[in-house]
Amino acid sequence: MPNGNKKIEKYISRTKIYLVIIAILIAIICALQIRLIPAGIGLYTIILLYTNWSNKKRKAELSEQLKDLTLDVNNTAKTTLINSPFPLVMVETTGNLIWKSEKFVQEFNEVNINDRLNEILKDIKLTIENSENKEKGNIDLETKIEGKDYSILGSYVKSKKQHKKEQEYTTILYFIDNTYTKKLEQKAEDDDICIGIIMIDNYEEISQRISDEVRPLITTQVEKTIYDWANKYNALIIKADRDTLYCIIEQKYLQQAKEDKMTILDDIKDIKLPEVDISEISQPTLSIAFSDDGETFVEKLSSTRAVIDIALGRGGDQAIVKIDGKFEFFGGRTQEVEKRTKVKARMVSHALKELIQESDNVILMGHSNGDMDSIGSSMGLYRLSKTLGKEAKIVNEGTGIGLEKFIETAKKEEEYTECFVTVEEAKNLVKPNSLLIVVDTNKKNYVESPELLEMVSRVVVIDHHRRSTDYIEDAVLMFHEVYASSASELVTEILEYSQENIELTTLEIEALYAGIMLDTKNFTFKTGVRTFEAAAYLRKCGVDIIKVKKWFQSDLETYQAISNIVSKSEIINENIAISMYENEDENANIIAAKAADELLTIGGITASFVLGKKDDKVYISGRSIGDINVQIILEKLGGGGHITLAGAQLENMSLEDAKQELINRINEYFFEMEN
Repeated sequence: MPNGNKKIEKYISRTKIYLVIIAILIAIICALQIRLIPAGIGLYTIILLYTNWSNKKRKAELSEQLKDLTLDVNNTAKTTLINSPFPLVMVETTGNLIWKSEKFVQEFNEVNINDRLNEILKDIKLTIENSENKEKGNIDLETKIEGKDYSILGSYVKSKKQHKKEQEYTTILYFIDNTYTKKLEQKAEDDDICIGIIMIDNYEEISQRISDEVRPLITTQVEKTIYDWANKYNALIIKADRDTLYCIIEQKYLQQAKEDKMTILDDIKDIKLPEVDISEISQPTLSIAFSDDGETFVEKLSSTRAVIDIALGRGGDQAIVKIDGKFEFFGGRTQEVEKRTKVKARMVSHALKELIQESDNVILMGHSNGDMDSIGSSMGLYRLSKTLGKEAKIVNEGTGIGLEKFIETAKKEEEYTECFVTVEEAKNLVKPNSLLIVVDTNKKNYVESPELLEMVSRVVVIDHHRRSTDYIEDAVLMFHEVYASSASELVTEILEYSQENIELTTLEIEALYAGIMLDTKNFTFKTGVRTFEAAAYLRKCGVDIIKVKKWFQSDLETYQAISNIVSKSEIINENIAISMYENEDENANIIAAKAADELLTIGGITASFVLGKKDDKVYISGRSIGDINVQIILEKLGGGGHITLAGAQLENMSLEDAKQELINRINEYFFEMEN
């Protein structure tokens, strides 16, 4: 209609111009011949009348044409709508069915579509509620009807009437059958290739403990077990090294292997040979990694290598599958076995020395709410940096029982008055060639300052905790030994094997020893030969053991709090103790940890968990004698650690809710073990 109006207006405009020209001509003629004036006026009047009549007739003709055109367009649209190749329905959000196409009737003839429509309308209402435009908009939903996949496309418009005080909308919905497309997508996904790496954890150790005659028998049996498992899932195995095999498997078969809980982990432990007493040597275990990340085989292999690093960093004897960026863990319930070599410590010591020498300055940082292990290992590396002539600072903002006493003692000595800095002060110290050394954690979000990780391009990680999925990936040097007792033990080895003449101060020696003592619970848990060798080195340096023990002494008030926590504990699953520290205390996390240690001294308790609240965070400390893997339990809550010692932090949650969440995860852990 607007185009028609323009045509009419254009026509009328031209007519006016012609009338003006005619009027001018008649005026000129009348001026030359005055006697022609009456005739001129009469003629012009006739022309005006004719023009007016002609315009009206033209308008009527154009209007009629536009009506016919509009009617033709509407009829075409209606015909297209009715004969749509897709099922089409017009329905109100109240459930009132206004109209449905013949295709819709045919498609859902044998389906109770009314109930399904009501469910779809609930989703549409939710879509409208979350939409910015409440008047009208588009609809795009996915649904399943009688085993078929449908995309629902359409639009909604606000109705003028209300229904029981609820706004009513009219919708037009197209149902597009995507079943075949979905099947093709699923087939493509099922046929997608995943690359895996299978490593024999203790190949070297087994080889060293058995004779040359028997070694091929065990190796052959291990490989046969792996090949048999792979054949079960139509996987291809390629041996790359003595202890490493590559596995190529389709995703649908990998899914089956996951549903079977990666039985290869248990199959390998069931190997028995008449000629060999397996109990006299180390039982073979595997570390397995699979990943589908990446478009090319090179990218997938790179991703799988990163996943196998996580498996090894978590102590081995487990399988990790990474699909669509999500990790699934299998196994990893056995205690780590010490198998470090001194060669690696020497190599790391040499590499770290070069990195420090190439740096403008060194910033040392542990985990948030630092303890004696993070501070002790930082103190050792502080001395190494100073010996190499580099400025070094330790980032620390946390205080607590034991640590507070140490920091106070350190700041009284001139050497350490400016050694410790806050996070903000550390940020101001960052230079283009600064070196950041992270100790006692490998998690990005658990460091004292995640911002520092982003600010410094060169990062070194020295840690002993089982690796988590959010570990610091781009470290230029990583000394990650899950078999070590503590970060202080690793740093002590770095110092011991350094070619520099490092003269540790008394306080630094005591800090390193205290770090080992803390994480081993006075050399009770997670101690290996290397742990005692590191302690012996520090003892040789002149550590005052009695003085160190005094740092860990609790005052009477703290001891009473711990005793109260122990007395209120409850037992679940027959041998797991759980308790809560309900007082508002800035040392709640430390008291909870000490109480968890104390609970483990009670007969019949094989694992303990204590919860405490500090600010808006709930801290959970888990301890075990080894029968129960507290690390796996607390990892489900975002925490981590070791089989016998782990922790987690929960935000914006009450103690009671956190306790219930913990119990749910414990039950989940035992359910997974049984199945």
